[in-house]
Amino acid sequence: MQGVPSFIQDVLHLLYPHLCIGCGSDLLEPQETLCLYCNNELPKTAFASLENNPVEKILLGRLPIEAAHSEYYFSKGQLIQHMIHALKYKGNKAVGQFLGAQIGSTLLQSSRFKHIDLILPLPMFAAKEYKRGYNQATIIAQGIAAQMNKTCQNNLLYRTHATQTQTTKDRSTRWENVRKSFGIKDPHSVKGKNILLVDDVITTGATLEACGQLIADIPQTKLYIVTAAFASH
Repeated sequence: MQGVPSFIQDVLHLLYPHLCIGCGSDLLEPQETLCLYCNNELPKTAFASLENNPVEKILLGRLPIEAAHSEYYFSKGQLIQHMIHALKYKGNKAVGQFLGAQIGSTLLQSSRFKHIDLILPLPMFAAKEYKRGYNQATIIAQGIAAQMNKTCQNNLLYRTHATQTQTTKDRSTRWENVRKSFGIKDPHSVKGKNILLVDDVITTGATLEACGQLIADIPQTKLYIVTAAFASH
């Protein structure tokens, strides 16, 4: 709102208050998503600087990765679930941008992620993305890219077919549900690069494994994984 007289900004703020998604308190800056209290209450992990962290243990022996990270611990009924739900189902893209910026800031402070060349969001099936209007992983990935000053390419990976929801499935069933459900349009453009694959939440890792294997199979390409949240199972 630069260039708008302060009294008009005050009136607009009174008529259209900008509220914290966590507690509903008034936020002074329109670009903010959470108040300081709620931001500090989010359950951050320290995975970015920790080798053999819980995310990497999930993928151990299943997917060759250089490093993996989740920014927050996921807990049902808590703020982080509310935020991801708002991003996925309520059209609140600001939440995804906030999560991406937080992740990007963390990765910049970690030597384990300093060689990233390209950021790729985990793709949605085209019809599902059209219906929702966007891919939540893309919003997060774009936030990371902006913070890290890296390129995010959101049309390189794709889903070959729709899959059933993963929420109620166990690990083996999830894997059968998603294997062979991803494709890559131009493998040569990824060859020899350090790729950061982004999703919102990791639980069993089946979806990231299926998509990540496409990237890992490309010669001289190194794979990194990051998600906004880690859900233990």
